[in-house]
Amino acid sequence: MGDVCIIGIGIHPFGRTEGMSGVDQGVFAVREALRDAGLEWKDIQFAYGASEAAGNPDTMVDRLGLTGVQFINVRNGCAAGGSALFSAQMAIKSGECDIGLAVGFDKHPRGAFDAKPSEYNLPEWYGEAGYMVTTQFFANKIMRYMSLNGISRDTLGRVSEKAFRNGAKAPHAWRREPVPIDVILDAPMVSDPYSKFMFCSPAEGGVALILASEKKARELGITPIRLKAATMRTRPPGSFEVFAPSVDVERGGTATNIASRDAFEIAGIGPADVRVAQLQDTEAGAELMHMAENGFCADGEQEKWLAEGWTELNGKLPVNTDGGCLACGEPIGASGLRQVYENVVQLRGEGGERQVPGSPNTAYSHVYGAPGVSAVTILER
Repeated sequence: MGDVCIIGIGIHPFGRTEGMSGVDQGVFAVREALRDAGLEWKDIQFAYGASEAAGNPDTMVDRLGLTGVQFINVRNGCAAGGSALFSAQMAIKSGECDIGLAVGFDKHPRGAFDAKPSEYNLPEWYGEAGYMVTTQFFANKIMRYMSLNGISRDTLGRVSEKAFRNGAKAPHAWRREPVPIDVILDAPMVSDPYSKFMFCSPAEGGVALILASEKKARELGITPIRLKAATMRTRPPGSFEVFAPSVDVERGGTATNIASRDAFEIAGIGPADVRVAQLQDTEAGAELMHMAENGFCADGEQEKWLAEGWTELNGKLPVNTDGGCLACGEPIGASGLRQVYENVVQLRGEGGERQVPGSPNTAYSHVYGAPGVSAVTILER
């Protein structure tokens, strides 16, 4: 059979929207995606929906229409949206359906995520030591990585500076003001080495993607974006992940290593073929580590990449062109789908001020979640 295609996209702006629930924002995104594809809700044969804290996605049918559509809820940490997309494309690849929906939304309260050790099969001492607080864990993780690979704190600052500069050009972003690097570096410290501008914030928002078989896209007369690969993988032995209580001396890679490797194999391309990438950046160091884990550079090379501007909009591999999680915030259910939304915008050439030059034809997205799960997608125009 042909490729699975993305034929419609919709987004509700990220940030804080008083008076709208997470479900409201998801419904808004679905209606935008239907409008984009020229379809009606009755045309949708199935849906996978992701939300962590804002209710069950399948309740959206009360607003969208009681058509009896198959609607399955997905909950998989920060990789929930990517997992919903993975599931949706599998339903089309199987031949069971030829048009469906992946949707994600969330509405988180202010403050850091507050997970409990028991939810992740961890001992109580792990929480008592403070490692269930994600800001503290990720600070420890990047400190280790910086020490092992010669990464400076200035490079963390450059990641955040780029994020806010790109976010200022993205209508759906939350943080839409550039922040100078000296302000980023000198801002109040949250968890050393991270200042307050180096972490994303829990947020609100919704994203919807309409998927179809290649045959169905042709019947509808829609020029599609092809989903060449979608993978979702869990962690191997010895990986050092959020909500994992230790790091082995001998490591067997990471969930991201596996998801990335398999996605490239399925798509039949390599990292050098990618023209734009959206990488999980819940904190500035995550973008750096994920550049290497996804195969775009070696550990330690990020220092040069950021100093030389290679991840800027006009660089050799633009990364997080809409500002990523740092500028957009992270509504867990929607965040991974936002990355794919942004890649579709870039491949269509509709990015406006943030458009990557040269008509990119291949785009990559990666999302990472607890307790060490990753999802990767590769799109082609």
